[in-house]
Amino acid sequence: MGNPRDNFSPVYDVVGIGFGPANLALAIALEEHDDSAPRDQAVTALFLERQPAFGWHRGMLIDGATMQVSFLKDLATLRNPTSRFGFVPYLHARGRLVDFINHKILYPTREEFHDYLEWAAAGVDHLVSYSSEATEVRAVGDLLEVVVQGPGGSTVHRARNVVVACGLQPRMPDGVKAGANVWHSSELLNRLAGRSAQARRFVVVGAGQSAAEAAEYLHRTYPQAEVEAVFARYGYSPADDSPYANRVFDPEAVDVYYDADQAAKDRLMAYHRNTNYAVVDLDLIEELYRRAYQEKVRGHARLHIRGVSEVTDVRDEGTGVTLRIRSQATGAEETVTADAAVFATGYDEQDPVPLLGPLAPYVSRDTDGRLRVGRDYRLSVEGLGDAGIYVQGGTEHTHGITSSLLSMVAVRSGEILRSVLEHRDAAKYRDDASLALEGAAHD
Repeated sequence: MGNPRDNFSPVYDVVGIGFGPANLALAIALEEHDDSAPRDQAVTALFLERQPAFGWHRGMLIDGATMQVSFLKDLATLRNPTSRFGFVPYLHARGRLVDFINHKILYPTREEFHDYLEWAAAGVDHLVSYSSEATEVRAVGDLLEVVVQGPGGSTVHRARNVVVACGLQPRMPDGVKAGANVWHSSELLNRLAGRSAQARRFVVVGAGQSAAEAAEYLHRTYPQAEVEAVFARYGYSPADDSPYANRVFDPEAVDVYYDADQAAKDRLMAYHRNTNYAVVDLDLIEELYRRAYQEKVRGHARLHIRGVSEVTDVRDEGTGVTLRIRSQATGAEETVTADAAVFATGYDEQDPVPLLGPLAPYVSRDTDGRLRVGRDYRLSVEGLGDAGIYVQGGTEHTHGITSSLLSMVAVRSGEILRSVLEHRDAAKYRDDASLALEGAAHD
């Protein structure tokens, strides 16, 4: 394979690790900057993605499931309303703009939005290297080196700045291991592909949007199967998407949260968790209730809502799964057998620090051990000099609930680009001043 240091690329202004919606939005911001900037002020960039092609939550592209954010909170519009990468230009390019207007909706289906993301990614395809997995970031002199494993072996890319957007990691409950018949909701459609339509029972664990969508889809798609929805709440709780509550997702809300003291941050998070976590769109709640009620009328129930309950044991038997379900109210337990169990139990933000290798001990942390992140999403790294490491994700503790969501990617990408340019200009100014001083000394 050889030494990866022998295969150097040019020095990029930005190397992005991961190419989901966050770094896709940044690639668009860079592309638009270079479209209008003088050639000597262009920002050179490369984005690395371990998948062979662009994809975003493919396993949950359920037919009819809608986005929870307005189509105007796309990859570019809030940063640049005239962007050619916005959702409206996408609709025009696909020949559906008038049809979408006539549809009178703010929230496109997840399937359509994924098509939009793929369309946008194709527009910046020249900036992306797919099937390329970053394994380490290290500092060498005034630069950063990103070690990458790809089909051709190991490569090193040099950069002045690295932007890490590793995305989310599916979370399973402690003691529960994914298997042939035990799935995380992120795999739902992939796991169901080719499975018999004669399934008898599914168990869905979780109380949030993904759990309710999975329960609805399984109930609709397998008309002979029973669906057991298990969660600790008494029933599904509706998301608060009223206008004032939604202001927590405004770009200005990040400034408010970032500048607040820790006590205020804790209060704001507690107040507004029900805008995003373990909550369900009211329309979906009402649809599930309507189905369950109609089944009671007919005397044949297939949809069972097990509130105030928890799964205490899961065994994948190979041909199916056996679960123990305990009532948290009475303590009574019941054994349930099913064709599969789906755990819609959320995601964890991936920690970017393991990528940093020898740099990791020099990353600044607060008293609780959390990363110190600048308002511009730049990490504080001792001894790094002018090189910058930025993170997209893992900033909820510093930037608030908004920072990790799709609705902020357009604005955040502009803020990161502005920071990169400001640091580049500052470094150039210092270099020019130093050369001037050297010249004066020689004179």
